[in-house]
Amino acid sequence: MAFSKVATGLQHIGIPTNDLNRTIDFYVSLGFEVAHRAANGDEQVAFLRLGDLTIETYQNFKAVGVNGAVDHIALNVTDVDEARRIADEMHLEVIEEGQLPFWDHGVKYFTILGPNREKLEFNQYL
Repeated sequence: MAFSKVATGLQHIGIPTNDLNRTIDFYVSLGFEVAHRAANGDEQVAFLRLGDLTIETYQNFKAVGVNGAVDHIALNVTDVDEARRIADEMHLEVIEEGQLPFWDHGVKYFTILGPNREKLEFNQYL
């Protein structure tokens, strides 16, 4: 079974930052709008949107500040439990999973590692 049965496309790109306000100001200057702000424990998070592109930026003070420092790419899924079942069936390496208090009702997700150690997140709005 393919993920195409539950995946609908790109949900967001995750970019860690050491200065959330500076990052927000930069992307807003490029035409992005702040679509959502939230806290995840001690981390402040902002979702910035331009058309169909959403960037999740979060202040974790661990941004490495080098080329290629995007943390993850998230795919939107209609059924994260089914996506996880498919990942398990394919013997993919799941490195993280959980729920976060973002958007109106939260999100449920899991993250796998790709062949280049890239992180790919499967994310469902609840």
